[in-house]
Amino acid sequence: MRTMNEHLLLQGGEPSAQLEGYRKGYSVGRREGYRLGFSDAVIRSLPKEEEQVRDLRILYVTAGIGVPYPALDQAVTDALKGLVRSLTVASPSEDIVHLAKEFQPDLVLALNGVVLEADTLKALRDSGFKTAIWFTDDPYYTDWTVSIAPRYDYIFTLESNCVSFYRDLGCEHVYHLPFAVNPNVFHPKHVPTSNQTDICFIGTAYWNRVELMDRLAPILNNKKVLISGWWWDRMKHYAQLSDKIKLGDWMTPEDTATYYNGAKIVINHHRSSDDDTINANSRKVKALSVNPRTFEISGCATLQLADIRHDMDQLYSPGTEIETYGSYDELMDKIDYYLRHEEERQRIALNGLMRTRKDHTYHKRLSTMLRTIFP
Repeated sequence: MRTMNEHLLLQGGEPSAQLEGYRKGYSVGRREGYRLGFSDAVIRSLPKEEEQVRDLRILYVTAGIGVPYPALDQAVTDALKGLVRSLTVASPSEDIVHLAKEFQPDLVLALNGVVLEADTLKALRDSGFKTAIWFTDDPYYTDWTVSIAPRYDYIFTLESNCVSFYRDLGCEHVYHLPFAVNPNVFHPKHVPTSNQTDICFIGTAYWNRVELMDRLAPILNNKKVLISGWWWDRMKHYAQLSDKIKLGDWMTPEDTATYYNGAKIVINHHRSSDDDTINANSRKVKALSVNPRTFEISGCATLQLADIRHDMDQLYSPGTEIETYGSYDELMDKIDYYLRHEEERQRIALNGLMRTRKDHTYHKRLSTMLRTIFP
């Protein structure tokens, strides 16, 4: 049997260069095969998400604004379709009161609620319709939601620290309900080599994130990296890293999932509560809860390195299902460690996938919401 060197020499190839390419290709293929094979086993091992369809009629009012809200609307409606007997979806620009009187819903549920007018909510409640709101951006737009929340019977917020904030306004029914993953979009899948990276970060360049990436620049410079989002040209080291940055590009959820799947490590650095970039949080309500990307990254069976949030260990087990950091030095050390320890990296990523699919889907969240309103 000929060796690989002999095959390459017969083909006129350079053994050293082609062998190196073969080894890299074999290594990548083996790693991906392992990840996808075990991901499939993890997903198959979990019981199918089933819950008895409730005899409820829901009128769901979408956020009515651009990205990223249409993807959130889709995730919510997909979940509701499997949970209630009848669902009608409307945009806030429609005559919601007329639709409600025709449809006679048990609940009018709105996402975000910024576009839906106060007079509409008053007319709905005056007509006897039960209303609920799920706030998507707390605490960053509490200057707006402070006047929106009292219009609704039930308030759900993804930020635990905003529960007391809304109750102090006189709202009686206020609940913490984190966002989740839409497994139809964020799931393990094979991606092309062009989408594969060592390190990935997708999100807007808020100032604390700019500082983070500037500090990481020396190690990012020598790695295969993708940074994508608005305003990354604010970095001091932007010129140095510009070939790794997709500037001003808001990715679709599908493209985001592709890059998450292709990354060995995805960094999740939460937005600061008092960042002055498109922020309406003059009361400086501190953010304690995780962002939606926390669930989406783990839903792709990729190792997530996240800065520590107060609520994190209520959702994932750090070091087992997710990895966290409390300083720049700790993040740099963990990037170096997990890029060199593939089995540990994949073990945590697979545990994170299992926890996400088990506990953190929109099906689970909407089930919780409906049980809260209709015990």
